[in-house]
Amino acid sequence: MTEFALHTKAISKSYGSVPVLFDVDFDLKKGEIHALIGENGAGKSTLVKIIAGYHQQTSGQLFRNGKEVTFHNVRDADLHGITMIHQEFNLANDLTVEENIFLGKELRKGRLLDKATMRLHSADILRKLGTEIQTGTRVQDLSVPDKQMVEIAKALAFNSEILIMDEPTAVLTTSETDVLFQIIRGLSDHGVSIVYISHKLDEVKQLADRVTVLRDGYKITTENVSDVTEDDMARLMVGRELSDLFPEKHVLAAQSPVLEARGVSCPKYVHDVSFTLHKGEILGFAGLIGAGRTELMECIVGLRQRSSGSVLYEGKPLSPSSYAEAVESKIAYLSEDRKGKGLFTSMSLTHNVTVLSLKNHLTNLGFLDSKKEEATLDKVTEEFEVRSPSRRALLSMLSGGNQQKIALGKMMQINPEIVILDEPTRGIDVGTKQQVYFFIRDLVEQGTSCILVSSELGEVISLCDRVLIMRSGAIAGELTGDEITEEEVMLYATGVKGGASWNSRQ
Repeated sequence: MTEFALHTKAISKSYGSVPVLFDVDFDLKKGEIHALIGENGAGKSTLVKIIAGYHQQTSGQLFRNGKEVTFHNVRDADLHGITMIHQEFNLANDLTVEENIFLGKELRKGRLLDKATMRLHSADILRKLGTEIQTGTRVQDLSVPDKQMVEIAKALAFNSEILIMDEPTAVLTTSETDVLFQIIRGLSDHGVSIVYISHKLDEVKQLADRVTVLRDGYKITTENVSDVTEDDMARLMVGRELSDLFPEKHVLAAQSPVLEARGVSCPKYVHDVSFTLHKGEILGFAGLIGAGRTELMECIVGLRQRSSGSVLYEGKPLSPSSYAEAVESKIAYLSEDRKGKGLFTSMSLTHNVTVLSLKNHLTNLGFLDSKKEEATLDKVTEEFEVRSPSRRALLSMLSGGNQQKIALGKMMQINPEIVILDEPTRGIDVGTKQQVYFFIRDLVEQGTSCILVSSELGEVISLCDRVLIMRSGAIAGELTGDEITEEEVMLYATGVKGGASWNSRQ
């Protein structure tokens, strides 16, 4: 009897004439937690999508419990006990949580749907995940972290023997991650095999038994996690030493205000928030997930209606409900929800890059100039080192990290004076993170002002000139200079410090 729940032999994949995987051998033991790591575009998602039946290999073999199998679609893989949790949400926004969990696998009582049993089963899974999500809530009304928990609940609902998790903790809080890890270990103890994709190498070290590294479509190595350090894994991923992850931090001289928020509120999420952003400054917004940071930024740029308060750009008021006015004022916003609010995954790379700057890509007669658009895409591809199968590829064909590079490139086409970056490094590898960090520093050195919303405290501490900490929709405190430490941020974020409203003390 084979020890492997699954293994591949010389798996290769090409999209048209463009190869993306080269003779990859991968094996997964029964009850094992096997991490799969690599830079964005290394081939991780392509490999697991072949295993899960979403794609078919160009050549090579796939074995399940020692027997060769061929998956023509997801249903074939599902019948062999293989389930995948996607990096990007794969949910029906108009349906409820319980309807999403059982979508395509509905339970029936005679000819009718057994809604009562599905509701109870959904509630039980959500309870085990430690979340308070209600089964009757429509997915469109959930936060990004709650949507991720629903994705996980979908996968756990049907007793899979192989579970593939692609960046499952990217949007989860620390406590939610801890609960998920307990569940993963429990599944492993009961013989379920886990393929775990993550760019968080500390998670890999904490959770996995073995790790396989892919680079540029090739398998580099498979190692016992106990035999490698996080630095070892990073070097294997990028093929070089990663020194100086963050750029040098410079002392910011006093500058004039460029953006002011005065008493901004929106129902349920933001309560009487005021702050000022100065020219050439990186202003950080820290806090726990759900503190209201994203909602505040959407209020600032006109994507979410303000119930009160005002926003001034260079002393002039910005419309409370017009993102077009923000763009016209050269204020660019990078959403935390790349797929839902940031990009058009079913459109081409060219159309995604130029969508904010169409007026700059017109002929004299007012028609779109495809040559100008393609020239812009070529420039973005070179500047941000975007890896894509071809210039005409759909955005959905790119890895998550390369999609994020397209989003950054799109944002830069309006030549922004202010950039608001909401979780800009979520779900991207350490090498690409380094690129983003130096990109941010280069921007502000050229006079651009930046607001950075991040749950990665290392980013906040190493990049920001000043940090505002939010809690329960309000600003709890401000840190500058040497005050910006992980301990101080968490003291304010958790309510140990800053009991009174920060705004009321200004």
